[in-house]
Amino acid sequence: MNSASPRSRTLKAVGALSLAAATALLMTGCGQSSDSASSAATSEAAKVVPEKQTTSPSATAQLTEDQQERKTVLDATKVTFDDAATTATGEVAGSKLVDLDLEGVDDDDNQSPSPTATGSPTGSPSPTGSPSPTGTGSPSASPGADGPVWAAEVAEKDGTIHTVRINAVDGKVIEARVDADQDADDKKQTADWLAQATQTPQQAAKVATEKKKGTVTSVSLEDNEGNGVIWQVDVVGSDWKKTTFDVDAKNDTIVREETDED
Repeated sequence: MNSASPRSRTLKAVGALSLAAATALLMTGCGQSSDSASSAATSEAAKVVPEKQTTSPSATAQLTEDQQERKTVLDATKVTFDDAATTATGEVAGSKLVDLDLEGVDDDDNQSPSPTATGSPTGSPSPTGSPSPTGTGSPSASPGADGPVWAAEVAEKDGTIHTVRINAVDGKVIEARVDADQDADDKKQTADWLAQATQTPQQAAKVATEKKKGTVTSVSLEDNEGNGVIWQVDVVGSDWKKTTFDVDAKNDTIVREETDED
């Protein structure tokens, strides 16, 4: 019997090893191809199925009822506080402004808890000894049929109060009349307050709007709990919130500030 030479046996062994290595390489290649195909399929599926979107809250917060009322009235108002004040005092020769209010904006708040509401020597919230006509009118969430109205009180030198109502859209005077329920004490009080107020309501409004950018909706001359007089100024900002400033009527310094969050 012939036996294989050592060289022949070596060649056979090398050939077997080479065949095994080739087979393993082929199997590995197939596995990689399969994995690549699976990865590609997964990527394609991801393109077809959209990613889940996360809904973010609205950038604009929901307005409260009071804020919506302010927005409604102010959007319709074309006549500024300054122009209304000029018109009101021009209606009564030699008069000075003591109160100016945009009706429909926080009407309920005009008789509200302010340090000035009970500080009057007569215990009344306004220089006339009776509530301002803007505080006694029925609140309105929107302008009337003729649009929003500025309600002003102007006083003669002796303290006699006149009410002047102005259309806040076209600036025309709707009504001008002398308040019939004033007595001698009321007139004297008003005259005294005006004598103490060395700063104008326009100056007080400027101080308030420099502190908070916005629209002036009310200015009123009030007693500061026996410590002189103040101009109480309401300013509505771009967020439709109202800030009330008490401005010293002698030196234009802010003595109180409060923001209504409603």
